[in-house]
Amino acid sequence: MNVELDLHLHTSASDGKLSPGELVRFVASKGLKQFAITDHDTTLSLEEAKIATQQFNDLEVIPGIELSTSFRDEEVHILGYHLDPLCQNLQSVLHNFRSERKVAIRQTVEKLREAHIILDWQRVLEIAGEGAIGRPHIAHALLEKGYIKHFGEAFEKYIGRGCIGYVERPKITSEQACDLIISAGGVPVLAHPKYLKSPTTIVEFLLPYGLSGIEVYYGDHSLQEMDMFLGIANQYDLLPCGGSDYHAKGSVGEKLPGEIGPPIWVAKELLKRSQAVK
Repeated sequence: MNVELDLHLHTSASDGKLSPGELVRFVASKGLKQFAITDHDTTLSLEEAKIATQQFNDLEVIPGIELSTSFRDEEVHILGYHLDPLCQNLQSVLHNFRSERKVAIRQTVEKLREAHIILDWQRVLEIAGEGAIGRPHIAHALLEKGYIKHFGEAFEKYIGRGCIGYVERPKITSEQACDLIISAGGVPVLAHPKYLKSPTTIVEFLLPYGLSGIEVYYGDHSLQEMDMFLGIANQYDLLPCGGSDYHAKGSVGEKLPGEIGPPIWVAKELLKRSQAVK
């Protein structure tokens, strides 16, 4: 399949390594026609990305976001597309999210210290830079100090749910996230369903709240999983979304932009559905 659309990309505004401008140039070099930046709990990258995209003919950036939410004691990520980054209510909520994230990450550093896993808080802040701080920045610090051999090990041993450094932070519910995205003129989509206990249960619950898509063509999905989630998308009239979830971490097996993504018609349908709620 000739991939021209990637709906799941991250920049240094959250936990990606590339600046928005660098990501745009990289995406352009991979032959994409449209792409979405979906940073965690922030839209700070979108203006720079929009300006950078203007340097290329036939390339369009879709404004997006990825929100961490709670559904019956399970963490569920909801993506939003074509939302208005100038929406005051959205930005107020995101500001609170980022403040809560910073507190939780500081607490994680302290919990790890109590377990004799010593990280420097200032170094964690340096790794995060101007971006929205999160657990991946802790993972980077753990890797630097030699506590882990690969990125995923941080979540398996130290900072994943139930681990010694895990700190629960307040989250909005999945339905509240859908409402927030729609109120900002966007389209809510269920992210990486392979990591969820019962994706169908969540889909059925969120349909009345405006859920419009589910990730099918996702970087970590096997062909069998893609077929399964495409079946769910067809059953519930959801758009089959997806993308590489590229962070530029350089980890083994990390999908690059242009290697995985939905058919280009999905972008047109996302725009149509966003216009219907504006």
